[in-house]
Amino acid sequence: MDSGWRYRIASVSGVALLAALAVMLANNSAVQGLAAMIPLLARLPVEPPAGAEFIIEVGFTVLVVTAAFIPLYKPRPRRILDILALSHKRLFVAIFALATIGYFDYTYKVPRLTLVLVTPILFVVVPLWFIWLRSPEVRSERAIIVGDDLSQITQIAEETELSLLGYLCPTSAVRPAERQSTHEQRVTEPTPPTVSDGGYPPIELDRLGGLSRLEDILVERDIDTVVLAFATPDRAEFFGALDACYEHGVAAKVHQDHADTVLTATPDPNAPLVDVEIEPWDIQDYMFKRAFDVGFALTGIIVLLPVIGIIAITIKLEDGGSILYQQERTAVFGETFPIFKFRTMISTGETATPVDDDDNDRITRVGQFLRQTHLDEIPQLWSILRGDMSVVGPRAVWTEEEYLLEDEAETWRKRWFVKPGLTGLAQINDASSIEPAAKLRYDLQYVREQSFTYDLQIVTRQLWKVGVDVWKTLVGRK
Repeated sequence: MDSGWRYRIASVSGVALLAALAVMLANNSAVQGLAAMIPLLARLPVEPPAGAEFIIEVGFTVLVVTAAFIPLYKPRPRRILDILALSHKRLFVAIFALATIGYFDYTYKVPRLTLVLVTPILFVVVPLWFIWLRSPEVRSERAIIVGDDLSQITQIAEETELSLLGYLCPTSAVRPAERQSTHEQRVTEPTPPTVSDGGYPPIELDRLGGLSRLEDILVERDIDTVVLAFATPDRAEFFGALDACYEHGVAAKVHQDHADTVLTATPDPNAPLVDVEIEPWDIQDYMFKRAFDVGFALTGIIVLLPVIGIIAITIKLEDGGSILYQQERTAVFGETFPIFKFRTMISTGETATPVDDDDNDRITRVGQFLRQTHLDEIPQLWSILRGDMSVVGPRAVWTEEEYLLEDEAETWRKRWFVKPGLTGLAQINDASSIEPAAKLRYDLQYVREQSFTYDLQIVTRQLWKVGVDVWKTLVGRK
């Protein structure tokens, strides 16, 4: 199923048909009989309509439900989770509209039992319909190449079997090639290039613009796949392109000759392109991980409320300064978010250079205790609850510190492929930013091996480690 009107017709027709079938199923006497066995539903009257009344009920329900899903009829790239969320949101709008209209106008009233039975049916089948319409088995794949390496762009265009609509690259990358092509033409007068924008690379492929147009092109052309062709894969532009793909649910690929096994799926030796694992978690593991994050953060905040109050009072009494410390940290694909911790140092003399606690004279007396017992990390539970962080992942680093660590470890930005965490493999092995190579090694191991079970193992070891550190601190103070 291609984009455009055929997608719109298929999506509208599918929603209308599913709504009609759901009403018919909900009005089936056998289904209503089963529903009546549930104590709560047994209180609702069983009044299957017939004749003209039934036709009005089906037609009116189809009209309202179909109208509620208008935002989903426009073909555009979306992640599966976004399709689920938007479908459920629009369904609740439709059910609320049906209930409200029926309350004020009995002519178009849909029986309450019918509404109750229709809702879970549509809750499942309508999102699945939209997900199926977006699947590669149903629609032809639409792809573009994005990058700044013209030789890679040419190689990919010549070797791939994808339906390429064009390529995006910076003007600065095209202009030198155009000047070189013009110079060679004056000297040797070869056959002019065939590319439609009149320049480079020597392939029949449209240049759709610069990298800044990526998100617009993804939406306007309803792109399914982006093939990355960057000379340096750890540049900000590379991760910016990945971020755009992630936000719009677009698959990302790289040429096998330039693939990094840490960032990509296991390559097929017979395929020129390799999938970049933008979302290494499948939807079930993602839901488990997010549910665990929310449960862990909520439990931690509630259980530690008395401790939070004591820490806040202690910090304030020590020097009268602020209780919390805010700092910008780097998240997935180089984006930033504010992180909060209990203040453990004086506010002056801050530096991006990592300093060991034993050599840091800015740490306060209360701050020393908080750091040794890891209690200064408690406010980060709020960041986990908001979704900026996870319980487990590579530790988020101060944005100013990132540049220094990149100089120490060339592949540092590979950590950006997963959401930062409160703890991680590096933390349970005592690797910090003071040893960037060791920290990076553990973080990349987590990127390769991450799973929900692995997360639980790391959390268990971290909780044990925190308990041991708290015990040692308390015993040492006695």
